[in-house]
Amino acid sequence: METTLYYLGLSGVLTILLWTPYIAVRLFVWGLPTFLSNYPEGFPDKQPEQPLWAARAQRAHLNMVETMPAFIAVVVAALFLPGENAMVGQTTAMWAEVFFFARLIHAIVYIAGVPFLRTPVYLVSWAAILMIGFASLT
Repeated sequence: METTLYYLGLSGVLTILLWTPYIAVRLFVWGLPTFLSNYPEGFPDKQPEQPLWAARAQRAHLNMVETMPAFIAVVVAALFLPGENAMVGQTTAMWAEVFFFARLIHAIVYIAGVPFLRTPVYLVSWAAILMIGFASLT
């Protein structure tokens, strides 16, 4: 249980930190006054162009935000459903670790624009969620 919660926490921290690159770029591209005034005039139709890697960083962050609720749900179910045994706990911990590292690699691959790796790495994290859910419900 402790390992599972550790990787759940790390995944939450990763989710929070993934906005940092594109927000920092936004600060430099828009300039401090525009950044602090909320949005430039005409946003989102007219906005200063950001580098492609920053746009990919934003999509990686949004993808993580979309995936976290399912991960949290299966982890909570695995930890609190009656009948959890040591094998389910070990399986959940292993897949929570796989999820975290797959999402970390996904963010790096996505931001760097490495072709042909983003989807397979995402699918590993998706499979980890399914495996935790399966282990907790059986």
